[in-house]
Amino acid sequence: MIKKYRFLIARRITQTSIMVLYVIANVYGINILMGNLSTSIFLKTIPLSDPYAVLQMFFAGAFISFDILIGALIITLFYLIVGGRAFCSWVCPVNMITDLSNYLRRRFGFNQIQKKQPASRNMRYWVIVISFVISFFMGVAAFELISPISMVHRGIIFGMGFGWAAILVIFLFDLFVLKNGWCGHICPLGGFYSLIGRFSLIRVHHNAPNCTACMKCKEVCPENQVLYMVTKTSIPVSSGECINCGRCIEVCDDNALNFSIINLKKEIQNEVR
Repeated sequence: MIKKYRFLIARRITQTSIMVLYVIANVYGINILMGNLSTSIFLKTIPLSDPYAVLQMFFAGAFISFDILIGALIITLFYLIVGGRAFCSWVCPVNMITDLSNYLRRRFGFNQIQKKQPASRNMRYWVIVISFVISFFMGVAAFELISPISMVHRGIIFGMGFGWAAILVIFLFDLFVLKNGWCGHICPLGGFYSLIGRFSLIRVHHNAPNCTACMKCKEVCPENQVLYMVTKTSIPVSSGECINCGRCIEVCDDNALNFSIINLKKEIQNEVR
């Protein structure tokens, strides 16, 4: 049973632990990780900055300190290695809300009712562009002002306030209006990290000879378009839109899906030959 949910359990532990570290820094002054998901300091030394927020600040004409630039570089390099949208499934607190909505959609058969998604996943990329334009003309980091991610995160640390409203709206929107609506179609932060994820080293790899085309992977995947190779060929996921959540690996009874390190794996195989 644990094996079937090993990545889900690991993600929840990671997400919860990150929130706990922020809370104890604020409440008890134990400064292991202090700040917020936009800008943090790890162990009072290492700066960590959301590169998307930093770009909004740049377009807004704000002064960006050297520490913030270094923090943005660290985060960018980290997600270049582990997978850009790993943030969405392993860090972002909103993911727990959208995962619950997606589970309930499958449980009550809402996915069968809504055969066709009424919106394009490319919306999130347009939201990125719009956020930069608004930031430029308004002189503020536009998305940071209205970000449900920030609302929920601040709510967990300082008291929910409008965080409850953000949680409820996203939950109901994903449940009744649009499957994986917020994370998969609208959220510009997820869209931004998907651009980084196109170059990441760690990918989900499909082993076609093992695959029995049961399609369980596509049923649970919040970005199932990235699994286009299932039933066809043995290649890693090439799209940065994969959130590296591991759910497809957990539900696959054929051992046809697993994480792999691209390029490095090929080089090792060539050396052995």
